[in-house]
Amino acid sequence: MNPFRQRCFVIGGLFALIFVIYVCRLFYLQVIDQSYKMSASNNVLRYVTQYPARGLMYDRNGELLVHNQAAYDLMATPNQLHEFDTAHFCQLLSMTPDQVDKRLRKAKRYSYYKSSIFLEQISAEQYAAFQEYLYKFKGFYAQTRSLRIYPHNIAAHIFGYVGEVDGNTTKKDSYYNSGDYIGISGVERMYEPQLRGQKGVEIYMVDVHNRIKGRYQNGRYDTAAIDGNDIILTIDSKLQEYGEQLMQGKMGSIVAIEPATGEILAMVSSPTYNPQLLVGRERSSNYAKLRADSLNPLFCRPLQARYPPGSTFKTVNALIGLDEGSISGLYTRYGCHYGYTVGRFHMGCHGHASPLNIVEALQHSCNAYFAADFRNILDNPKYGSIDSAFTVWRNHVTSFGFGNKLGIDLPYEVSGYIPTLSYYNRVYGKNRLKSLYIVSLSIGQGEILVTPVQMANLASTIANRGHYFTPHVVKEIVDSKDDVLNRRFTIAEVPL
Repeated sequence: MNPFRQRCFVIGGLFALIFVIYVCRLFYLQVIDQSYKMSASNNVLRYVTQYPARGLMYDRNGELLVHNQAAYDLMATPNQLHEFDTAHFCQLLSMTPDQVDKRLRKAKRYSYYKSSIFLEQISAEQYAAFQEYLYKFKGFYAQTRSLRIYPHNIAAHIFGYVGEVDGNTTKKDSYYNSGDYIGISGVERMYEPQLRGQKGVEIYMVDVHNRIKGRYQNGRYDTAAIDGNDIILTIDSKLQEYGEQLMQGKMGSIVAIEPATGEILAMVSSPTYNPQLLVGRERSSNYAKLRADSLNPLFCRPLQARYPPGSTFKTVNALIGLDEGSISGLYTRYGCHYGYTVGRFHMGCHGHASPLNIVEALQHSCNAYFAADFRNILDNPKYGSIDSAFTVWRNHVTSFGFGNKLGIDLPYEVSGYIPTLSYYNRVYGKNRLKSLYIVSLSIGQGEILVTPVQMANLASTIANRGHYFTPHVVKEIVDSKDDVLNRRFTIAEVPL
């Protein structure tokens, strides 16, 4: 074959191959791949989020404890901005010219054509005055939001607070976008999916300069926001308020539980703070002040503080003694001579009649009685060794909910501490533990640490003659989507 004709076939084949590749690629881009079509649609459509109102909170008697107030985010679209009266603008929004300039530069860095938040959480009162002159400030518009309002200055640690979502959350949960709000602590955090509701959207057609030209297909694809579910708390607001009044100027906590249900009627942490401080634009500065306070008002003592239980723990050892046979009802008596003495060891006690039975020992909170009871449990030959006896004792203690988290429906609960056999093996050496070494456990001292809510739960366990319901602060959740039936369902039906 002529070499020239051969080269023509090769060159022609290459052009044909390139043509086929281009045709296939164009077919893929225009027919199969939807990303460019969506990108083009996004250039002509503006999606305006409609934020739902968060669910309200009521106490067990129907008293409104947390509700919402309208607030507004002022949005700015840089390419639509015209010259405006900066002094008047600053006066209306309580800003300085430097603040306005800084925020405008930030908006332009974000996008010259897309809107972004210029000023967040403007109160309804301030926006009412500003709205009257909004027509003078081209390129600005408002987006409706809501802020939490607390009619009563109580139960801050139960309610928790709401704050702006962080970057990690937006990456993990597609529901949230930058600038959205989320429950940070308390009920707001634990019941965020139920309280937040469902966002809606309004779709507008815009031109190349991002100016609105009208509703997309007359609002056919718009969706309405669905408000969050209301929550009925177990607390009694009057009891909670009374408890907080009693604790003013003191450091500690009060927990009241209904034994028959596990419902928390009051949970006081003192010192506390006004929940309204963590709302609005001042939240960040107020949070910093509360965080720096040496009294640590943000610390939830009922759930996070750990204390030696002291003499209240004697009831636990009394029940263990009865169960294990070291105490035989009222027949078992132990003497007390101003304390418990073995050799050079002495544990003091106050003066009272001696010897005592279990009822009298609890009445007088006798250290000697419970020291003797505790040692008889650990030295009982039926267990074979003190190590085995201690394990039996510890299993009894943890069955009351000590040493573990109770599972209350509030965040950041700690477990307390009940010492383990391995801990004592490290302290005294393996197989060298003696009952006298740890006799302080008999009166709630030593290494034992419990939380106030665990101690309140102990009282519930005794009241129920040996069992308890997991303490909780949410009684019911009202389904906001079921307007006709206004159906209520209990916490047990809500997945957490």
